[in-house]
Amino acid sequence: MQERFRPAIKYFGDIISVGQRLLQGARILGIPVIVTEQYPKGLGSTVQEIDLTGVKLVLPKTKFSMVLPEVEAALAEIPGVRSVVLFGVETHVCIQQTALELVGRGLEVHIVADATSSRSMMDRMFALERLARTGIIVTTSEAILLQLVADKEHPKFKEIQNLIKASAPESGLLSKV
Repeated sequence: MQERFRPAIKYFGDIISVGQRLLQGARILGIPVIVTEQYPKGLGSTVQEIDLTGVKLVLPKTKFSMVLPEVEAALAEIPGVRSVVLFGVETHVCIQQTALELVGRGLEVHIVADATSSRSMMDRMFALERLARTGIIVTTSEAILLQLVADKEHPKFKEIQNLIKASAPESGLLSKV
């Protein structure tokens, strides 16, 4: 979610808002976050509204997939990692190629539909459909945050509940999944 994409990506403000909520949830739950930036020299860094405090890694890349040797090494350092959650841009390029590579490496992949977009809603829609057909889980930010705590008795449930009290934006992304 880089600065140069701001004017081109549909519902960019909405996905930034939802992405920030997911990052807050990850911090609360102690879930490691890996961020890649597509050619930041030309496309800019991650937008300032996204707080990258405490992320495990921020890497520049030119490859569309974020599965770089450094990312693979960082994933290998996380004990028992079996699944990943992806969000960002563009759904049909970086998200799709990353998801397919991760599934090929035996990981379960969740794509957060309300935090993922493209320049074209047609590209986004067909990418999400293709990914779902390959066994990738297409979900929402609220569903993934509640899945991560799994129980009202989870010690961090109240903090996560506070994050989701306000629903994610009801943007045009909804009608295009």
